[in-house]
Amino acid sequence: MKHRIILFLFAVLTVIAACTPDCILPEEPETEDTEQNDSTEVETGKEEEKPDQEDPNKEEEEDKKEDTGDGTDEGIITPFTTASLGHEGISYIWDESVIPEITIHMTSDEWNALLKRYDKFSHNVDYFHADFTYRKDTETIFIEDGGVRLRGNTSRRRPEGNGGEVHDSTHPDWHHCHFGINFRKFHKDDAHTIHGIRKVNLKWFKDDPCHVRELYCYDLFRRYGIWTSAFSTYCRLWLQIDDERPAYYGVYNMIEPIDDEFVEKRTAGMFENDGGFLWKCVYGEGGMADLRSANDNSQRFNWDQDNGVNYSYEFKGKEKNFAAAKEQLRDFIMKLTGKGEESFYNWIKEVCDVEFLLKTYAVNVAVGMWDDMWNNGNNYYLYFNTTDKYDYKVFFLPYDYDNTLGTSSSCGIQSDAGRQDPCNWGDSGLLMERLMKFDDFKQIYKNALLELVDPANGLFNMNASVPRIQAWQNRIRPYISNDTEEDMSIYDAPAYWGNHSEYRLTSTGSDNFFRVKTETINNMQ
Repeated sequence: MKHRIILFLFAVLTVIAACTPDCILPEEPETEDTEQNDSTEVETGKEEEKPDQEDPNKEEEEDKKEDTGDGTDEGIITPFTTASLGHEGISYIWDESVIPEITIHMTSDEWNALLKRYDKFSHNVDYFHADFTYRKDTETIFIEDGGVRLRGNTSRRRPEGNGGEVHDSTHPDWHHCHFGINFRKFHKDDAHTIHGIRKVNLKWFKDDPCHVRELYCYDLFRRYGIWTSAFSTYCRLWLQIDDERPAYYGVYNMIEPIDDEFVEKRTAGMFENDGGFLWKCVYGEGGMADLRSANDNSQRFNWDQDNGVNYSYEFKGKEKNFAAAKEQLRDFIMKLTGKGEESFYNWIKEVCDVEFLLKTYAVNVAVGMWDDMWNNGNNYYLYFNTTDKYDYKVFFLPYDYDNTLGTSSSCGIQSDAGRQDPCNWGDSGLLMERLMKFDDFKQIYKNALLELVDPANGLFNMNASVPRIQAWQNRIRPYISNDTEEDMSIYDAPAYWGNHSEYRLTSTGSDNFFRVKTETINNMQ
């Protein structure tokens, strides 16, 4: 009898052991807090995979990620947050939990001087004297005698009235415009900072009725661990002339400037050295910043002279270092254009973190940034982390993301930023063109794109992006109406001048940009 009982128990245990993997459901994965409005439903567009279904290709795909290096630790994506830098001012200013209030105080004389200077040369970079009030929660910070200037290229505007007019205190005609604030412009001391932050850029949501495009892009970069991205958050802005009632300019995007302090705060474990050379690269007076020509032309290579001229490669350092910086950049371009395939492959891995660059560019392409280095030779920064002509690491810094997420244009080889082949994004950026010729580099890039649209990661796919955007919009909606009487509402559309007016961000039908772009990425060859 004992033998029969033992045999019976042994048989039962054997059956249980054999069945356990298929019978026990895996734990529900933790999902990202998307701050979704409880009353909002998001269409899935397709049935999601059950968590207990095994993907037969999963092991092979994981092996590929290990072989190519997708920038993660066993599939874990580490976001880049304000806490990542351990800087009090960064954590305070770009704290997304509170919408700060900024008031610019100017005398009528100083304001009129700003207007007259705009009329004489609209792209001037002159600072004018102003006081500032910064309110956050219960704290109010007042800074006396800082600097304010106008910003923008094609988006630069006169902030009041028409050409030749001075301030009208009775019937002012306010206009949205971009501002740059330098609290320390005229006084180089800690009292003229906000918790150590000396500069902020304030951008109005030009041609973006969603009031979210650039903010979403910078946020996605950081969610994906791209620490070369700037911080940004919403703020509310007022302008007060003399003792008049402050004019409410509305909701603005407050963005971290890319400058020497930007580099300095990202030294340890990132740039490693803040004593290198920083360049702003745009489609400027010398043509595209396409890294194709090292011809020494003052319209292409110059230092930032604060003269309002957009040089194609503008050195953001002291004039005395310009010659050395220029020779370093020109040598980089000559090697980029002149090396054979094998030599280029080995060299670029020495001077650049190729994997990080390709992950950065995957975000750039996912959000539909067509006015970029690859397609239009425009809108990026380069940082060389030493002053040595040959021995350095070079980093690509993303910049200027307002014309994205379905705001599309016929530019370069593109006519549809949602459906353009991600592996053939442009023909005006030699660096990316050369990288795409190598199968292992291309696979890193493709893996990054697929990682971005993977629903499990909660990054770019529609079901993660729509609630995120709606939560942001719900926070600022009560504050949109403003005294300029411009951009008075939030609605779902791209820029009016774009060539694909059908794209939507929060409507989840077939024209949702996230849906279209995800399908394009999943079908890429």
